[in-house]
Amino acid sequence: MRVLVTGATGRLGRVAVPRLRDAGWTVRAVSRRPRADATVEWVVVDLATGEGLAEAVADVDAVLHLASSPTRQTHRIDVLGTRRLVVAAGHAGVRHLVYVSIVGVDRVPFGYYRHKLAAEQVVAAGQVPWSVLRATQFLEFLADLLRRASRFGPTIGDRAVLAQPVDPGEVAARLVAMLAAGPSCRVEEFGGPQVLCFDEAVRAWRTARHSHRPLLPVRIPGRLGRTLRAGGLTTTATPTGTRTWADHLADTYGGTGRR
Repeated sequence: MRVLVTGATGRLGRVAVPRLRDAGWTVRAVSRRPRADATVEWVVVDLATGEGLAEAVADVDAVLHLASSPTRQTHRIDVLGTRRLVVAAGHAGVRHLVYVSIVGVDRVPFGYYRHKLAAEQVVAAGQVPWSVLRATQFLEFLADLLRRASRFGPTIGDRAVLAQPVDPGEVAARLVAMLAAGPSCRVEEFGGPQVLCFDEAVRAWRTARHSHRPLLPVRIPGRLGRTLRAGGLTTTATPTGTRTWADHLADTYGGTGRR
C-alpha cells in the first residue's frame, strides 16, 4: 500500500513519515524541492500551481494531506491547493484522503481557521472517500508561542485563554490508525490529555526554565477573546493523547534550565 504525504517536511510530517513506514506503508513524500532518501520516494509538487500533482498521485492508494501555509498564500495553498489535490486524486482513483485540520476551525473567528474550514469542505465535497482529523495545538507550538510572547521581557498574554496541547507524535499515530481503518467520511477531533489556562502554562514554563520574568496580562478583545477564553481551542473528544505539557517541559529543559 502506497500513501502520498503532503507537508512531509513539516513538524507533523517529520514524525508521521517514519510511523507510516513502520506500519508497512510505502511512502511517497511531497516536497517543493528535490530530496534524496533511500527509505522514502520524494516527489516535487507545488500545490500553489498544481505542478507535479498528477504524477504524485499516480498509483497511490491513499493521501495524507498535511500541507498548510498559515502565514503566506494561505487561500492559494490551503483551499485552492487542496482542491487541486482532491481533483487530481479523484482522477487517479485514490481510495482514501485523510486531511489534518485544527480543533476550533468551526468556531474561532480567525482568518487562518476560516481557510482550514473551507479546505475541510473541499475535501468533503470531492469524489475521493475521506476522513478529517482536527487536532489541538501542538506542545511545541505552545512553547514557541511563549518564547515569542516573552521577547520583550515579560510574558504577554491573556491569562484566561484555554489550550489543550497535544504531542505531534500521538497525532501521527492517530493518523496512521485512520488510514488503516479506511474512510469514515466524518470529522474527528483529537486533543492532549489536559486543558490549561494560559497563566498555568506560563508558570510551568517559567519554572522549567528557571525564569523569573513576570506575566503581563493583556486581555484579547472582542469575539476572538471570548471564544478563546470559553475553550474554543479545546475538545471533549476521546481518546486523547497522553503526553502532558509537564512531560514536554521535562524532556526539553530537564534540570538544565533556560534554553
